[in-house]
Amino acid sequence: MKYLIDKQELYTSMSLMEDNLNSLIAPDLKSEFVMLHTEGAKNFILDLSQVKFVDSSGLSAILTANRLWKSEQSHFCLTGISNPSVKKLIEISKLDTILSILPTTADAAAFIQKEEVSREM
Repeated sequence: MKYLIDKQELYTSMSLMEDNLNSLIAPDLKSEFVMLHTEGAKNFILDLSQVKFVDSSGLSAILTANRLWKSEQSHFCLTGISNPSVKKLIEISKLDTILSILPTTADAAAFIQKEEVSREM
């Protein structure tokens, strides 16, 4: 599995560098999520801009990340959903109603920063 990790003060982002997020990739991705969460990554951004196909195992991996980071103290954001088939699957599965989906990693970082400032007030 190929990916890039960017650890910042307020968030960790992962750019998945794969065409497919499927049953071959999903188990390793879930393990990576658990490891990053255990290491203390407070907020997490998953960038799917390189992904052209997602199956049910891929959706399960995304939901795993959401469960790990979605709380009053942290956020999970999904970005880069530009491929029409990936976008349609997210919409059909109604994940767009429960996930924080933003166009870019920069947008997600700004969202997280705003939420952190609001929490501190």
